[in-house]
Amino acid sequence: MKHVRHFTPSLFLSLVHVCLVQANYAPYFFDNGARSTNGNMALLSLSEDTPVGTHVYTLNGTDPEGDPVTYGLTYEAGSRRYFSVDKNLGNVTLIEELDREKEDEIEVVVSISDGLSTVSEKVRILVMDANDESPEFINTPYIVQVPENAPSSSSIFKIEAVDKDTGSGGSITYFLQNIHANKFTIDRHSGVLRIKTGVTLDYEKSRTHFVVVVAKDGGGKLRGDNKVFSATTTVTVNVEDVQDTPPMFIGTPYYGYVYEDTLAGSEVLTVVALDGDRGKPNSIHYCIVNGSEGSFEISNTTGAISVTKSPNQLKKEVYELKVQASEVSQEGDVSVFAFAMVTIRVVDLNNHPPTFYGENGPQNRFELTMYEHPPEGEILRGLKITVNDSDQGANAKFNLRLVGPGGIFRVVPQTVLNEAQVTIIVENSAAIDYEKFTVLTFKLLAIEVNTPEKFSSTADIVIRLLDTNDNVPKFSSDYYIARIPENSPGGSNVVAVTATDPDSGLWGEVKYSIYGTGADLFLIHPSTGIIYTQPWAVLDAEVNSKYNFYVKAEDTDGKYSLAEVFITVLDVNDHSPEFNENIQEKTMIIGSPVKIEAIDQDAEEPNNIVDYSIMQADPANVFDIDQSTGEIKLKSYIRSLDIIHNITKNKDCIWSVVVQAKDRGSPSFSTTAVLKIDITEETLHKGPMAAFLMQTKDNPMKALGVLAGVMGIMVLITIMISTAMFWRNKRSNKIMPVRRIIKKRQTLQSRAVRMEWLKFKRPSNAAEKFVVEDDAKSLHNENSNNNIQVAPVLPTAPSPPPPPTLAPRGDTLGWRVPTVSGSLTPKFINKQLKKRGHGSAHNALVSELKMKFEKRNAAIGEPHI
Repeated sequence: MKHVRHFTPSLFLSLVHVCLVQANYAPYFFDNGARSTNGNMALLSLSEDTPVGTHVYTLNGTDPEGDPVTYGLTYEAGSRRYFSVDKNLGNVTLIEELDREKEDEIEVVVSISDGLSTVSEKVRILVMDANDESPEFINTPYIVQVPENAPSSSSIFKIEAVDKDTGSGGSITYFLQNIHANKFTIDRHSGVLRIKTGVTLDYEKSRTHFVVVVAKDGGGKLRGDNKVFSATTTVTVNVEDVQDTPPMFIGTPYYGYVYEDTLAGSEVLTVVALDGDRGKPNSIHYCIVNGSEGSFEISNTTGAISVTKSPNQLKKEVYELKVQASEVSQEGDVSVFAFAMVTIRVVDLNNHPPTFYGENGPQNRFELTMYEHPPEGEILRGLKITVNDSDQGANAKFNLRLVGPGGIFRVVPQTVLNEAQVTIIVENSAAIDYEKFTVLTFKLLAIEVNTPEKFSSTADIVIRLLDTNDNVPKFSSDYYIARIPENSPGGSNVVAVTATDPDSGLWGEVKYSIYGTGADLFLIHPSTGIIYTQPWAVLDAEVNSKYNFYVKAEDTDGKYSLAEVFITVLDVNDHSPEFNENIQEKTMIIGSPVKIEAIDQDAEEPNNIVDYSIMQADPANVFDIDQSTGEIKLKSYIRSLDIIHNITKNKDCIWSVVVQAKDRGSPSFSTTAVLKIDITEETLHKGPMAAFLMQTKDNPMKALGVLAGVMGIMVLITIMISTAMFWRNKRSNKIMPVRRIIKKRQTLQSRAVRMEWLKFKRPSNAAEKFVVEDDAKSLHNENSNNNIQVAPVLPTAPSPPPPPTLAPRGDTLGWRVPTVSGSLTPKFINKQLKKRGHGSAHNALVSELKMKFEKRNAAIGEPHI
């Protein structure tokens, strides 16, 4: 029993281990079919344009025991590794670019493991085609030899291109560039190159043709897009020459000459013919067909034509030879031929040049004197010239022309045969000008036309010109501009004008004169043209600074020209600045400047620019002046009268300031003035009335006039309203019930309206205050329905707007403005107020109107109600 108990545990563990090992099953892949994206990659197909890095598949499998599995990919030795796998997730990624044209199948060993068992499978992955290849021409370059007589529509070459793609991407079609300008066509499927129908090749016109062929595939998908690839190549077509063109003569037409000293057997000229087929030319054989009459012969091989007789034996002057050029093949057969005409002239020897003759025989110099500017077309009859050539025929033909200044004369005739009278005709009269040329010299040239020697001769033509008055004096300028200072004395030179007349003698003398409205102060020397001022002339730029007039240049025959003269009188600093008054009085409100002004009568800057300065002031630190404007103001620290009182102990004087006005001229002038300044504070309320009162402080009469005008307008309005109310009450004097007027009973104390009219007070703060008061008593009727005759109450005039509500102080009437020098009190206001007393102008006017109306009613006898 003890022994059994000792071995039981170890045996039990061994049995358990054996059972577990026997129970472990191998993992396996899922087989999801050919189009599945997960499983064991069997029958997987990928397009060759799949981008590197793409997740292409997922290995998927399981373990029967449910243990976790891992995945792996292995390749055969020497194979490229196209894929990688995530061993845990089974994601397969493309890591190498695919190329179907290089490898269309990839073998991969996929494995799955649970840690104990590993299962491996070899799978084959198909690489699908994408249109990634362009067509390629094979056996290039293409050079084709085609005879020029190849028939149209015949095939001359086959072009072949390949495309490694499959399907439509591997199919190729062919076409030509510039099909309309091409002499060839191509079969789009076979690539056979043909000559176009109705077109032939010509070696003589074009020996080489370059044909651009395009090969294009059928297109296909590449990375999701439909792509079409093409390639081009050039086919060089060399045209081979064929004997199909006759020979051609070079250098036609042919002319030859036999002269009187030519020897028999001498070569006259050589004709040249070439085979029209330049590729393989045949030799040329020459012969004379007719026209030689036994006088000329030709070399069969060189084409040289020679004369066989002496010139004096030749019976004709002109021979027309018909020459034949024939092609001879290598076998000696004459195939084609051509003809040319050769003209040979028998001519006299040219041994006499043209010769000029005068009235007394041969002469090479002819002279003539004439006036300038003869009429165009006039013949120079003073020249007697004859020209002659003693040769015969063509040797006696020559041309005439004048050599010298062109376009002035022309010679007639221009072509002469043997002999002619020479005539010279005026062609350009204006060019025959004595002022330009006193002598005109030409060469009269006679030169042979059709002779190889070109013999010639010359004669001098000398024409001396006489002057006429054909020119007008001309100024050196159309206008003259001059400047003269205004302080120049009389007789001063201003400007010199110049006119020239190119005529000679008296006709070239010029006299000057001036005229015009601006010429009164000036004279001109008749010979020199110097313009100067009158001896008595006084120039003043301030009065008139601009003068202009005309100057006339005239010759002895009365021909003249004009020029305009502009004279500017320059300002000189001859005026001092001037103040309106040497002693001026100004009132200055603290904070506001006062302005002085001086005027300089000079005409121009800087003479009339005035600068201002304070020359003297006591104390000197109170005022500042603006140098340019003349504005005088207190220094910035002076803001009240108290500060001024602290500066000086003089309380009641007006300050005097010596101000200088100085111009900027050279030399400079200056003027001084004394300015008396009364300084005050601005005490009125801001507003239009305050501004008006301050503006008229120095002129009380102006303020009084304005106030009187306002009162007159108010009185006029009151009269108009009162008159209208009176006539209304007069026409309807019965009181109807509907028009009853109910009034309140009169109280014991009569109602009064008091208005003070322009009563100026002086409050404690020294500010200007005024309150308008007026008294008016109204007429009352205790019985509102009685018939007692009561004068109609006229409506009162509208009251002026109430003044500012300021508390008056005391009963004293007056207007006082505190200043440094004291108070200014206008007395005329007190007199007017005393006359008025406590009554108003309005009540007085109403009473006066009432009395007038009562008198009028009594006169016309109207009953009173």
